[in-house]
Order: sequence, then structure tokens, then C-alpha cells
Amino acid sequence: MATILELRGITKRFPGVLANDHINLTLNQGEIHALLGENGAGKTTLMNILYGLYQPDEGEIYVRGSQITVHSPIDAIKAGIGMVHQHFMLIPVFTVTENVMLGEEPLRPGGFLDRAQVAKTITDISAQYSLEVDPSALVRDLPVGVQQRVEIIKLLYRKADILIFDEPTAVLTPQEVNELFKIMHSLTDQGKSIIFITHKLREVLDVADRITVIRRGAVIGTTTPAEANQNTLAAMMVGREVDLELDKSTPKVGESVLEVKDVVITDDLREIAVDHVSFDLCSGEILGIAGVQGNGQTELVEALTGLREVASGNISLLNTDITHAKPRKITELGTAHIPEDRQRDGLVLPFPILDNLILNTYYLHPFSKGVMLNQAARFKEGEHLVKEFDIRTPSALLPASSLSGGNQQKVIIARELSRPIRLLVASQPTRGLDVGSIEYIHKQILAKRDTGTAVLLVSTELDEILELSDRIAVMYRGKIVAVVSAENATKEYIGLLMAGVHPDQLEPPTQTRKAITTF
Repeated sequence: MATILELRGITKRFPGVLANDHINLTLNQGEIHALLGENGAGKTTLMNILYGLYQPDEGEIYVRGSQITVHSPIDAIKAGIGMVHQHFMLIPVFTVTENVMLGEEPLRPGGFLDRAQVAKTITDISAQYSLEVDPSALVRDLPVGVQQRVEIIKLLYRKADILIFDEPTAVLTPQEVNELFKIMHSLTDQGKSIIFITHKLREVLDVADRITVIRRGAVIGTTTPAEANQNTLAAMMVGREVDLELDKSTPKVGESVLEVKDVVITDDLREIAVDHVSFDLCSGEILGIAGVQGNGQTELVEALTGLREVASGNISLLNTDITHAKPRKITELGTAHIPEDRQRDGLVLPFPILDNLILNTYYLHPFSKGVMLNQAARFKEGEHLVKEFDIRTPSALLPASSLSGGNQQKVIIARELSRPIRLLVASQPTRGLDVGSIEYIHKQILAKRDTGTAVLLVSTELDEILELSDRIAVMYRGKIVAVVSAENATKEYIGLLMAGVHPDQLEPPTQTRKAITTF
């Protein structure tokens, strides 16, 4: 098999960080080569160098045996290299044709844009690679999976032979993931070559021909799906054995803790984001909220924690109306909150770690002495929680910004779970974390559930929802379309609900419909 791309000794340094450490990598023609690693391992930096967004400090790039210099994405595209970014680079109000031709607009006589020619090319590419896209459709009207196809067509339109997919499944339903993998195989069957960046172990084993693992900026090793499994890949990623099996007991469901009745919430543009949603949550259970990002989950969590106004409806916590309560009152009633954006909403990055650990209790005994902080209590609590929650830092006096993403998340976990709580609202609790940190946080969440805490888990990772939840509520376009018993749920069934298929159109995941409540 011919080598189409070779990276030799690629090194990239940022202030205080060696992002890529003399990385060697090859890509063969017609191959899917997965690049696997934890958050911050250096995967995306390496691909940004290949695509011309960064310049390497050392190293060489060869395409089809010839050394090339990539100063910009224009150079990369000329060399046949294209990149499908995790966050799509599309203009929603443009048609598919207009998005594809942007920057390479063919003209008809008289200087007019030749949209018909581009539309025909898109139709031909769609047929050749099974991409199925309507050239005249507005991008804003397309499902996320089809928008991703438009990104792929953009690259094929520009004659790319080497395609980089950066976390391409992050915003897709399971069915859309399967369709993407079929498309990827269609591309490689016709001679294209793919670098597939991901942190999802199952996906690389399903789709990759070869797998290279990067840890702390260096290549740990290259293997194949036939030679590896999830456990060996996880160990390569984090440098130790990882327990991927959760020990989950039968829930002991108690009294009602949270009741949400007919709630309507608007987004920042005053559009309805949560549309007449109702559900309840009891002590000792985990209710998972499943859905593709952007279906109202963020606004719902913000309303439950006092960070966003409720337009109508009612929210009750332990029989106390908190519909319009402030965050401090909700916290004092026994709510813990793991926000989806740890750096924006969960931490004050310039503050020392020990101060971040008491952000919601600093005004209470023993930390408060009138208007002054009790320094001895502050230090004692900081050192205690750093040790108990295994926060990896030389000192609790260092700023939170000095920590890795996983350890920043541990600070939030330690702060929120180290006090008596009745409700845990966990939004994207493992986003961007390595498998070792995910293992730790999952065990902490289950431990709280087993001591009687009610847990609302919001995650776009369907595997996480299925593994942790006792019940699963699926959100689509601001509504809860169904609540399903996790014991009876399947990935395929939940995925179809996430895509907007009504439960009445589906065969239930069990022989009885008693497990399913529809709205």
C-alpha cells in the first residue's frame, strides 16, 4: 500500500508547553488512520500544523514522496489536504451550492456566478460518494449530519485526496455516526485517505485500519483494531490500567426531590428553547437528559440552577418553589451544579485552587470570620480536598488555570460533592476529558446516587447516558419527546428519538410500553 502522507519529527512548542514532541506519522492511500488521545494530548495541534493553521518549530511534511511547506490552508488545499472541523465552517443562510463554491466561484460570461455548474458538480460528487445532498437547500434547514456532508463535499470539490476529520461524531446521533462511517469507507474505497481524530475508543475499533495513540505530545504507539481492544487503548492513552466497567447497583428510589411542570424558557435571542417541559426526579436515581447539543438542554440546566429566568411554568425543589430563585438559595437548599463549561461557569481561573474549592461556602462557618476569611480553615479545607479527590497539583495555592482539564473538573467535583446535597445537576460532566478522568467522575456520580442524592445528568455522549442513567428523557427541539427506562433502552432507539422520530412510529425497546412515557 502506497504511502501518501508522511510527517517526520514534527515538533511544536508553546510557552511552557511542548505540544508535539518529534512526532512521526504515516498515512497510506485508501486508509483510515485514527489519531487517538486524551484532551490536550496534541492531536489537534498536529493536524493544525498539517492544515497550515500552525507552523512547526521542527520537522518535515511529505505528500506523495515530495517535501512540502504548508504556510496556510491554501497551501494545504493545493497539496490535496482538506479538514472537516468539529465545528462546521458553513454560512447558515447560504445554500449548499453557495457554501461549496465560496472562495472558488466560477463565472459565466458577463461576470455572473455559475451556480448551475457548481450544483451539477455537487450532484455528481454526492452520487459518487453516497453523500445525498440537495444543492439548492439552505444550510440552516439541514440536519447536523447532512451539514457535515456539505463540509466533506467542499473538500472533494477542491480535489482533496487527504481528508482530516476532527472529532466528527461529537454532534451526531448514533444513526448519523453509522452513516458517516459508511461515507468514510466509500471515500477510502475510491482512493481517498482519512485521518480520523477522536477520543472514543469504540469508534476507532469500528472504523479504523490503523490507530496511533498520542500522550502528552508524543506518539506512544501504533496498532490495529485486530491487535487492540478498549482496555489496551485506554491504557495507552492515560499510561495506566483503566476500569471501563461500572459497578452499578439497582437504584433505591425515594421521595420526590425535583418537580418541573410545564416550563418554558427562552434563549439569548428570546426564542423558545425549552417548550412546556415537565418531569420529576426522585432521591436515589439518575435521570439522563439525552439529545443532540442545542435542543434546549443548556437553557434547562441554567434555569434549574438559577442562572436563567423561567418564562412560564413551575420548578419545585424539596417542595420549595425555586422558579425564580437566585443561585445562592438553590445551592443552600442542597443543589450541586457541575456546569457544561468548567472554565466559564465553574471556576475563577486566576484564583488559587483552594479558593475555587470554597466558592459556594466561603461566607459560611468555618471559612468566614465576619467580613474576613478564616485563613487556617481555608488552607485546611483546600489541602484536604486536593488529597481526597486526587487533584494533581504541586500546591493548592496555584491558580486553577495551571491545572489540566481533568484536574480542573476534579476541583468542581470536589467543591460540589464534598458537602451535604440532595440534588446534583451534572451537565456534560466528562466533556473533553481522558478515559481515566471519565472513570473517576462516573464513580463519584454513582456514589452520590447510591447515598440517596437525586442526579440530573445532561450529556451529548449517549454511551454515558446509557451507562449511568436509571431513566432517560430525550429532548428534541426544546421538548421532552419520551422518558425511557434505561434498563430497557437501546442506543438505536434513543438515537432515533434524538433525531426527532416520534415514539409512536417506533417499535418499543421491550415487549411492553410501560417502560416508556411519551409527551
